[in-house]
Amino acid sequence: MNNSKGELQPFEYSYYDYSDWYSNNAEPTKPPKEVILPCDPTVDDKLFNICMLSVSLVVMLILAVLSRRNKLCQGFTRGSSSIFSPANFLDQTQQKGVAMAVFGLVFSKLSMLVIAPDPLPFSKDTSADSKEYMKIMAIFYYPLLYYPLLVCGTLQHKVGYVLGALLSFSHFGVLVWQKFDCPKTPEIYKFYALLASLPQMGCLLYLCVQFVILFVKGPKTDEDLDSSYYTAYVKLTLKKKSSSVSSSAADKKTLFQRILDVPKSYIYVPEKVFRFPLKLAVSAFISFVAIYQTALLLVVLVVPVLHIVRAGIDENIAFLLLGFGIILSDDRMEVVKIVTFYTWLLEVCYLCAVTLSLLVSLVMLMKSMIMHRTNLRGLYKGEIYSIYNSKKTIRPSRPGIVCWMGLTGYQAAIVCVGMAIQTVVFFICFLFLVFMMIVPVFYGRNLFVFDILGRAWPAWVTLLLVSALQHVAAKFAFIKRDAGTRDLNNRESLFLLTYLLFLINVVMGLIVAIWRVVITSLYNIIHLGRLDLSLLHRTSEAYDPAYSYYTNALRVEISQSHPVMKAFCGLLLDVMVEGGGVGQKIKDAEEGIQENGPSKATHTRRIRSRWQLMYTLVHNPSLLGFRKHFQTTQTAESILNGTPNHTAKTSSRKEADKPAAEPEQSTETPTNQEKTD
Repeated sequence: MNNSKGELQPFEYSYYDYSDWYSNNAEPTKPPKEVILPCDPTVDDKLFNICMLSVSLVVMLILAVLSRRNKLCQGFTRGSSSIFSPANFLDQTQQKGVAMAVFGLVFSKLSMLVIAPDPLPFSKDTSADSKEYMKIMAIFYYPLLYYPLLVCGTLQHKVGYVLGALLSFSHFGVLVWQKFDCPKTPEIYKFYALLASLPQMGCLLYLCVQFVILFVKGPKTDEDLDSSYYTAYVKLTLKKKSSSVSSSAADKKTLFQRILDVPKSYIYVPEKVFRFPLKLAVSAFISFVAIYQTALLLVVLVVPVLHIVRAGIDENIAFLLLGFGIILSDDRMEVVKIVTFYTWLLEVCYLCAVTLSLLVSLVMLMKSMIMHRTNLRGLYKGEIYSIYNSKKTIRPSRPGIVCWMGLTGYQAAIVCVGMAIQTVVFFICFLFLVFMMIVPVFYGRNLFVFDILGRAWPAWVTLLLVSALQHVAAKFAFIKRDAGTRDLNNRESLFLLTYLLFLINVVMGLIVAIWRVVITSLYNIIHLGRLDLSLLHRTSEAYDPAYSYYTNALRVEISQSHPVMKAFCGLLLDVMVEGGGVGQKIKDAEEGIQENGPSKATHTRRIRSRWQLMYTLVHNPSLLGFRKHFQTTQTAESILNGTPNHTAKTSSRKEADKPAAEPEQSTETPTNQEKTD
């Protein structure tokens, strides 16, 4: 290991053995210390980044030439047609792995920049005054560094796959080499840099394998409008579902099966006829990486410090506690053992809090994916009120575009903040449970909580009895059943008991208020990292910024990548490619050119598919405002959430039929929508 010549202060990390720390009340031995000095790897990071920038520039020039040549030769290309379009984020059928891996690389770098002494690899020993400026520059530098990897997978060309594999192997090989040369670093914890780079290594390794597989298989030809996914979705939507069978099966479920349904509702199971949009898939993966990075940072910031504190406890701790009036024991060595044990309990409570926060975040992530699927399906069917609770139009808007672009970043930041707050709250709860209840019961002293509860037992018994009395009286005395109906009974006694129990209900109300605050706080803290769930009341959801970002992003996603709309566009392209342009067909028919018609079975199948598609589009509320008839005869007030107002439509028709109106529209034939109405 080559030590740098800088004047950085060495980091001292202590590991120790407690087996022979105390023997016959002897003076505790000092634990050995390990000094971690700054390390310079064999492959210089500055030289490597300069070389990779040059190679990336050459790769981008080659890809630009290839994309331009394909555009001139074919008219259009599969996937992206330009190096300035890194990925089609509105395509549900393209390969998502490459984009997810590149986003994971960029986020892993960002998470390490927060505490890095040198944010940019081109400068060492960065001063404190310029470090913040360097971090801002690094935020833009690393996305540009990994941008060619994203373009190589988007252009869908074998040369691009080869270049992407070379770049991936170069990044992965150098990163592994550097970590092998310098596994220990002096920042925070000796193995933090190695552990924090594991997601980065995993993403690069996936890119290496994926580019090789793509090169062997070749570019896909069934993406976006050429894919059968959209037609399969339309067929599933038009398929009749038997409600009687599902309802009878739900009624026959046993109690054990209903209990199992609760944990199953938090487990995401992929489905064939539904694919996540690329934007939401990347957001879910980045959230997983954010959970790992946050948990790692929470552990290495606190646990090594607790180790150092526990290693430095000696007999002087007895005099320190005595200054605060705390006497744990007359024997100073016993005081050292007690304080050491309490410090160990503190570490255990903190690790339990981090573990619980990690598990809660993972469960909430899976639940969010389930809710994403439910919300998308609902909006595909036009269920506006289930998401927005107000009159909304599913179309792009200025705030919608901004929220859609930043959805992935919002999700990652909120997950990190939510996990940190969860850890603090869970840590406080574990401290109260251990130091106020478990340890006092185990040693039989300092039972403060139990003493308070013991003195107030008459009040608790009174509250329980009064609560039981009200429930029993309400069930047996104040409700009468007559001919299958229910009504109040013994009203005089009911009024008397209401008056007599007024004050005791005030006391019970205080307990309910405290319990309400606790439940609300825990619920909001647990669900803080979810964007698909508002932490405010249904009528105040607009004031929740995270939920507003999510709903606005869904509006853009639904309006631009609706499966039914893409299935319709795919059918139109198939007609254009198979039988020539529509205009040419009309011209040939007018000139009397006889064409060989298709077979009867093909013609019947085509008519049936077109009628099914027309029926689906007519009943699609999100496309209603784009029809020619409603653009000419309807106003914005006559359409509520994509559903026409028949009263307003009738009045608009009468106005259109007046003699003063445009005469050329009087002979217009009714549209399909008018026939349906």
